[in-house]
Amino acid sequence: MLEQLKQEVYVANMELPKKGLVIYTWGNVSGIDREKQFVIIKPSGVEYETMKPEDMVVVDLDGKVIEGHYKPSSDTATHLELYIKYPEIGGIVHTHSSFATSWAQAGRDIPLYGTTHADYFYGAIPCTRKLRKEEIDGEYEKNTGLVIIETLENRGINPLFTPGVLCMNHGPFTWGKDPAEAVSNAVVLEEVAKMAYYAESINKDAKPASKVIADKHFYRKHGNHAYYGQNN
Repeated sequence: MLEQLKQEVYVANMELPKKGLVIYTWGNVSGIDREKQFVIIKPSGVEYETMKPEDMVVVDLDGKVIEGHYKPSSDTATHLELYIKYPEIGGIVHTHSSFATSWAQAGRDIPLYGTTHADYFYGAIPCTRKLRKEEIDGEYEKNTGLVIIETLENRGINPLFTPGVLCMNHGPFTWGKDPAEAVSNAVVLEEVAKMAYYAESINKDAKPASKVIADKHFYRKHGNHAYYGQNN
């Protein structure tokens, strides 16, 4: 079932250790077939070195396993909440990459300090609030998805313009039109988090870039008037 999407999700998952975003079994990638309303996600706790495309798990939007001989990722419910809320999302990534997770543990947004950030994320990369005790003791993973949605909605953030978030005390989630783009955004998020950390280390009084330069760099790559790259 959905063999092509399984392959795409597998390849995307294997990119995480290759890009230095995960060690051991610390991350996961999923993808969705919108027509069938099925999600394919990495199995829980399976080593990347031993994983194969056929190990990917198929679940429906209620989290019921449709196909697979492993349990799905423990973060599945978080992914599902985002897929349900945002139909434009086709792939999701969660990692514990060092710099992005450090900002999450500090409970801070990543300010937009420069054009590298602005090329991919419109404005600061937000950090969620802390989950309350009852949210942690209850449906923790589902509530993680809901607090991501709460953060984006309360701040008026377009998830296509800011394709990532930091979960306080936890780590980053990114997304994209498909699993490959979601991984690309995770790679960029980690690099941007590193640059922001170094910027503040060099100058503790560093200020965010102006909206003028941020808008210029974002919109030359995104939107109806984008002109970066080659026309097909």
